[in-house]
Amino acid sequence: MIASVRGTVTATGPDQAVIEVGGVGLAVHCAPGTLAELRVGQVARLATSLIVREDSLTLYGFADDDAKSLFELLQTASGVGPRLAQAVLAVHTPDAVRKAIANADTAALTRVPGIGKKGAERLVLELRDRIGPVSIGADGVGGVTAGAWPDQVRQALVGLGWSAGQADQAVAAVAETIDGPTPPVPVLLKQAIRLLGRTR
Repeated sequence: MIASVRGTVTATGPDQAVIEVGGVGLAVHCAPGTLAELRVGQVARLATSLIVREDSLTLYGFADDDAKSLFELLQTASGVGPRLAQAVLAVHTPDAVRKAIANADTAALTRVPGIGKKGAERLVLELRDRIGPVSIGADGVGGVTAGAWPDQVRQALVGLGWSAGQADQAVAAVAETIDGPTPPVPVLLKQAIRLLGRTR
């Protein structure tokens, strides 16, 4: 099993990065928040989980070992595959996932695309006793201060290959949609990528 990779980031895309390790480029599927921290040409270390299927070998990457462990635990629940487990971690921080499951907060879990009320209830039922310690003060989602997210999203978009002007336009468009508490950066980044995808 490939537990982690460390090497130079040679390319990034909307849902994966290529990391060169020993002359071999490994395609690693990552959530937007993880991709936002990567820079082409720089060395990065990702905790990884290798998913083996009859017709494919897929490597999923995470910013730290905690997110990777939770990714693997989520897949032990009925009906949860790697894509859905990664979607959970794209919307929520690991601590927020633990808090939602420990407190049976199905409303927080159903914010994840692909998880309905029954799916959220099943996650709580099957994982509540195995989710591990919950950090005091963990928020329902991986929140971000209102003033910090534009720069983070802008930098991530430029890192993914869009121009600074396109990134600024997308950030402005996303800002207009925010009504109430600021969503987590991965959610905002996904929204910006969706908007830019329509203009390409």
